[in-house]
Amino acid sequence: MCRSIKTLYNFEPPATEQEIRAASLQFVRKLSGFSVPSKANQEAFERAVDEVAASAARLIASLVTTAEPRDRAIEAERAKARSAARFGT
Repeated sequence: MCRSIKTLYNFEPPATEQEIRAASLQFVRKLSGFSVPSKANQEAFERAVDEVAASAARLIASLVTTAEPRDRAIEAERAKARSAARFGT
């Protein structure tokens, strides 16, 4: 599950709220062990996702670097090349 959580910091264009929320959802799913919580746990699950997303957004906004932002398209191509080398085409 957590393999789908990608680095969101220092990209151009910056990470969107949807990307941060998706990463937060994956994180909470991993921690809780639920891919879909029961009705009894739905409120706690959603609250946790909201809190993790808010914390992640604050973290990303407060980080500082001197490195140039990475280009999403270039990084996606590199990931495809790594995958092809690892698993074949």
